[in-house]
Amino acid sequence: MPKRRILSVWFPRLAAERLLRQGGGYLDAPFAVVRDQNNMQVLASLSRAAEAEGLSPGQPLRDAQAMCPGLLTRLANPLAEAQFLAALRRWAGRFSPWVAEEPPAALVIDLTGCAHLFGGEVPLLEQIEQDCTDLGLTVQCGIADTVGAAWALARFAGQPAPLTRSGDAIDQEAYATRARAVKRRNWERGGPAPRPDQNQDRPNRIAPPGKTHSVLAPLPVSALRIDADTATALSRLGLRHVGELSGTPRAALARRFGRALVQRLDQALGAEPEPVSPAKPAMRFALRLTLPEPIGRDEDVIAAIDRLLPELEKRLKAKGRGARRLRLQLFRTEGSMQTMEIGLARPSASPDRIKPLLIMKLPEIDAGFGIDCVRIEAHVTEPVHAHQHRGHVEAAADANARQHSNTALDDLIGRLGARIGLETITRAHPADSNIPEKTSHRVAAAWSEPAHDWPRPPTPRPLTLWRPEPVQAHDTPAPPAEFRWRRRHLTTIAVSGPERIAPEWWLDDPEWRTGVRDYWQVTTETGELLWLYYAHGGTMSSGWFCQGAFA
Repeated sequence: MPKRRILSVWFPRLAAERLLRQGGGYLDAPFAVVRDQNNMQVLASLSRAAEAEGLSPGQPLRDAQAMCPGLLTRLANPLAEAQFLAALRRWAGRFSPWVAEEPPAALVIDLTGCAHLFGGEVPLLEQIEQDCTDLGLTVQCGIADTVGAAWALARFAGQPAPLTRSGDAIDQEAYATRARAVKRRNWERGGPAPRPDQNQDRPNRIAPPGKTHSVLAPLPVSALRIDADTATALSRLGLRHVGELSGTPRAALARRFGRALVQRLDQALGAEPEPVSPAKPAMRFALRLTLPEPIGRDEDVIAAIDRLLPELEKRLKAKGRGARRLRLQLFRTEGSMQTMEIGLARPSASPDRIKPLLIMKLPEIDAGFGIDCVRIEAHVTEPVHAHQHRGHVEAAADANARQHSNTALDDLIGRLGARIGLETITRAHPADSNIPEKTSHRVAAAWSEPAHDWPRPPTPRPLTLWRPEPVQAHDTPAPPAEFRWRRRHLTTIAVSGPERIAPEWWLDDPEWRTGVRDYWQVTTETGELLWLYYAHGGTMSSGWFCQGAFA
């Protein structure tokens, strides 16, 4: 079995170069992508020209504009950047089928058994760099036996080594002894670090098999994928290289810095496994019918739909899915395309339930000079689980229920949704509240089931409810014999009640600031059956109000 080999592909300027690929007139100007952080805007990604001006990621935008007045900026778009990274993951599939995303700007590839197809690891890296150059992207790669080592080589290989001495080093000589000490190099006395070899155009980013420890040893501790605070604390203790850290007892490291540091070290050195989990390929349910001659009549389009829907049903049922939304695309001979979408109230793969909705869209078709290709795609699907019967009795009952099942309501919702939109069709569902106007709430009919077990109220509720309207009557808790409502003088002939309802004390509802209510069913001489209540008064005055009418 070949030894495991991991490739880490890092795009240090992914967000900026994604926009630079689109043009826009700022290819040569300093350009940066900014994002919001702690109530201020900071630089998230820079172009080469911006880095040449001395700017760096994480720098506040105001400081960057002071250093480079000609800096052009754009706001970060995390969703578009994630989609671009997903597209790069599909591109990287040419090198290995085992590719995983490492947001926000990196890929991890398991190259085990694949490098020889490209002539070895060095030619493979050259191919990747050439492809990224053609795409207008900057890339840094690293190959090692572990994910952590490959990650470290991609980001830190070829960089200057950190300073071995500083003012807070525990082995720093006292000031009085420096006069007798051997003359040191400037960078050992706290001066600037030496620059890498100018003749080294390509740093060694490939760790030979089995040489992970020796390759990681000279790298800084930040190459272990630890946070900046932990790296700073290690540096203050004199542990600046991975090699120095690997020789330290693990128990002391775990007690001082936590289990995460030891885990990262073990993962980089191969003592703890770290799998590469590739992204699961998206399920696509799309069919296309290419026509030998252009068509334009509705009958021909229906015939093409009849050819596509049965095959679409087979593919959906093979995956246990049902279509929720479908897209019909008609490609015209002149190169244009028309798209129409439909939605179903319940996920289904049946052509008998999908075809009527597509036929409703036929009047919107503009064939132009003719349609030479028809495509149907179920771009939104949901799982449809099969039920495992337990015995013949349950199987017979399920078959009987399926035979008498009524899908007419779902089909009606689907047809109405094709006209006015599924979101506009709602139904009432019971709510857990004793407040009359809160006993139900509206939900989308296409994404809910009809409610059957409605809670029974203590007393009958009116058919029609409205906001409380003031009633002119004597301010007493007893039902009024006469009252005035909506500019009409009404006489009471019968009353029923009361039902006392208290407000929800944990909510400040402006409609219930009048306090506890006593509801009465009041029958008037004109035959009206009204729902009146007396408010006992809270933060507002007491009085009589009308809130509904019975049928």
